[in-house]
Amino acid sequence: MTAARTEAAATAPRTNRLAMVVAASSAGTVFEWYDFFVFGSLAAIIGRHFFAGVGESQGYLLALLTFAAGFAVRPIGAIVFGGFGDRTGRKRTFIVTISVMGLATFLVAVLPGQAAIGAIAPFALVALRMLQGFAIGGEYGGAAIYVAEHTVARRRGLATSWIQSAAGFGLALALVVILVVRRTLGEHAFIAWGWRIPFAVSLVLLAVSLWIRLKLDESPAFRRIEAAGALSRAPLAETFLRGTNLRRVLVVLFGILAGQGVVWYTAQFYTQFFLERVLAVPAATVNGLLLVATLAAAPLYLAFGWLSDRIGRKPVMLFGLGLAAVGFIPGFQWMAGAANPELVRASERAPVVVAAPPASCSLQFDLIGTARSVTGCDLAKSALADRGITYTNRAAPPGSPATILIGGERVASLAVSGASGPALASLKTTFDRRLAAALAAAGYPRVAARGRIDMGATL
Repeated sequence: MTAARTEAAATAPRTNRLAMVVAASSAGTVFEWYDFFVFGSLAAIIGRHFFAGVGESQGYLLALLTFAAGFAVRPIGAIVFGGFGDRTGRKRTFIVTISVMGLATFLVAVLPGQAAIGAIAPFALVALRMLQGFAIGGEYGGAAIYVAEHTVARRRGLATSWIQSAAGFGLALALVVILVVRRTLGEHAFIAWGWRIPFAVSLVLLAVSLWIRLKLDESPAFRRIEAAGALSRAPLAETFLRGTNLRRVLVVLFGILAGQGVVWYTAQFYTQFFLERVLAVPAATVNGLLLVATLAAAPLYLAFGWLSDRIGRKPVMLFGLGLAAVGFIPGFQWMAGAANPELVRASERAPVVVAAPPASCSLQFDLIGTARSVTGCDLAKSALADRGITYTNRAAPPGSPATILIGGERVASLAVSGASGPALASLKTTFDRRLAAALAAAGYPRVAARGRIDMGATL
């Protein structure tokens, strides 16, 4: 009895300490992913303010490309901060990364739009997005390693899965803040300036995260290595210049993480784009659906983390990747029919085709809105993109006008060669009205009818 009590008393502090480590690392990750999800959720509005020289959908896509710019530097951040963590410690590293992340997020809240500072605005936004991505490259890995180094191998899957689960709560927190601010201010004020508030809130979250993390100690594994004088002096060289280590890095990167990244971001971000821009589901409804789905899925991270401690990591990862490979396409098809059945029926009954000479169709992305030449094909595709209407292309003879075919109905594009400024805007308005009438006649809904959205099936 005495021995059992002694063992229990010795185990309790270790358990409590591990719980604090997991909670603190997860709390920081909630804030970290809050930053990411706020930007992704507000991409459409950000596009209006920072890419005002293009159409609404093009601006939205450019905002998503800006969002993606952060991913381009994530590997660099992981390498830089990974080496920094190996030399100076895990705690110091992820305090730096979360501070950089918070500062970059707050600066988005106060950054003037394109209407105020012109072409500087989109470039500054891209720079801040890249700074955020650079920081998160080191942040997530640092938190995962910190938890893993506090945990015995037989519980490591469950312990680190709390970090993934926390990412879901970061999305939930972002959506809650957006919903509250949106409903408090009203749609007009939110689009005009209220969208900046969720970015500004990140300062409060940063303060809380720093307070929690500053209370932590360095990981036991790092302290042992440091005490033994065995810290790596050149961690990057040891990782990338030693053949055995490099092979392991490449296998993990391209064999595991690439697939996991596709699954994660398709489920978390493209789903929102698909519902809002393609299926025309109102933004507030999309946010509510994502909030419920994210909270419902959060326990699954813990369940599969626990399972990986029992049967191994590889079977669990292969199961997840295989399920995504066979389930994504039918899943999105099911979602379309559940969220906007009228749109699905209209696209089957009257598919949209753009017939135009290929040479007359130019690239649609004009980053800072300085393009001077617009063709009929550009006008037609831009109008369809603004409505989220999918279409196929058909080559037409050179010199023929661009035409939109909606089932058996033809909508000829206007002659816009040489038009600019107010004249071009007037032509776009005229064509947009004709297109709207033709789409309505073919049964294409402008927005998904709330009463016809099957919420359960969409979830």
